[in-house]
Amino acid sequence: MHDSALVLFSGGQDSTTCLAYALSKYARVETVAFDYGQRHRVELDARLQVIKALRAQFAQWAARLGQDHLLDAGVLGAVSETALTRDTEIAMQANGLPNTFVPGRNLLFMTLAAALAYRRGLQVLVTGVCETDFSGYPDCRDDTMKAMQVALSLGMDKRFLIETPLMWIDKAATWQMAQQLGGQALVDLVVEHSHTCYLGDRSQRHDWGYGCGQCPACDLRAKGFAAFRAAGVKN
Repeated sequence: MHDSALVLFSGGQDSTTCLAYALSKYARVETVAFDYGQRHRVELDARLQVIKALRAQFAQWAARLGQDHLLDAGVLGAVSETALTRDTEIAMQANGLPNTFVPGRNLLFMTLAAALAYRRGLQVLVTGVCETDFSGYPDCRDDTMKAMQVALSLGMDKRFLIETPLMWIDKAATWQMAQQLGGQALVDLVVEHSHTCYLGDRSQRHDWGYGCGQCPACDLRAKGFAAFRAAGVKN
């Protein structure tokens, strides 16, 4: 019986929803983020505001929400030339992947998270990767996560469970999940405090939250929010 989880928590819409999911399911939940020299490093500050707001607004979850961890993964920035780690225009590459793809990022994140979970005695790794509304990143796919679960469990001789609550749903359904988990209060929290924009822009406030409004991450979030709101009006 699993009763503890470590959530890979960047402070974005997806990971905030996954954190709420874990808090609704597990008695003990901790969070981990990674500083890899990301261009949108403001997410590391935004995530602390999300955690603070969750503790303040959701008494039923506050007691379950344990320690937060920030790990240095700067080696990713050193070995990659991407639009998330360099001041480069976001564009598609010849291989069909956007240049926002950071090779090995989720593989490294999952490995570091598993090592931390091993030390902290946590059984489940929860991540917001998704194969529905995503940019084609191969390390977000279900097959990759299943392979990581096997490799990490074998390599550490500890049976880890990797949960991917968002794997088969789109952004509109992710907004819907937040509403189901924490009502309008959680939706408002995601809008106000989470950060998704690849450019790290928090100067522009939209109905779906802060961001440049132009990058792929903002585009997905905005379209998902519009579809979510439209579905609510129809209902």
